Amino acid sequence: MAISTDTLGPIREMELPEGRIRYHERGAGPPIVFVHGIIANADVWRHVVPGLAYHYRCITPDWPLGGHTPPMHEGTDFSLFGLADLVDRTLAALDLDGVTLVGNDTGGAICQAVATRHPDRLASLVLTPCDAFDNFLPPPIKHLQLFGRTSAGLRVLAESLRFQPVQRLPIAFGLLTRRPIPAEIMASYTGPLREHPGTRRDFARLVRAISTHYTEEAATGLPCFDRPTLLAWARQNFFPVAHAQRLAGLLPAAELAMIENSGPFVGEDAPRELTALIDDFLGRHVQPARSSGRA
Repeated sequence: MAISTDTLGPIREMELPEGRIRYHERGAGPPIVFVHGIIANADVWRHVVPGLAYHYRCITPDWPLGGHTPPMHEGTDFSLFGLADLVDRTLAALDLDGVTLVGNDTGGAICQAVATRHPDRLASLVLTPCDAFDNFLPPPIKHLQLFGRTSAGLRVLAESLRFQPVQRLPIAFGLLTRRPIPAEIMASYTGPLREHPGTRRDFARLVRAISTHYTEEAATGLPCFDRPTLLAWARQNFFPVAHAQRLAGLLPAAELAMIENSGPFVGEDAPRELTALIDDFLGRHVQPARSSGRA
């Protein structure tokens, strides 16, 4: 569960058919909903939300992707399009329209699926380095689909992630950031897999459902998503720049901006640059709430 309540806002909960979703909320104005990737949670956005919450209503859920509690109900669909349905139901439960959806890592793939299947509530889209096309999961972490299939394998994986030298390996978080993620944040990402059998059960279902079939199918629908889209990408190979360029070619109203000296977790390595890019993009395409007060 995310721990950055001082920057993300207080923890709230909603009950959906799939189970309980915990989320943070801060600020007022047009809504921004953030979607993180696997073995992570809302803490991914802790350096980005404060700069946007002056003018926007920032909502950062802990999506059920391995860094979450409580577990989802039996029968939850963890396929890419099932998770897109979950995001859409979350937007509906919060009565949100005119949403800017911001995705990173696996969350960016989910956002692509939302844009193709459930575009009606969206005003714009922001994709940071993320899974797309035939890169789901990226090769360095494909082993998660093996370890993640059984409770025993997941327990071994989660216990190994206690240690920073393991965290910095290319097969763990090592290719995602240029610098180590703080220990308390890593504990919030990996602790649920160690401590909660229900989280391990959910994650096992998730990795069994991962397939490039879904990302390729989502890509075929992107030319129909004509809302403003920002691709805020980093120069790295985990999520290739060529894929950002290809996405920009498919999305009719896309613009591509490059972030230097950052891994795929741009909110971790380059939060000021990412915040400025999103703020500028939304200032041009979404009417912000301007206030001199503090969010």
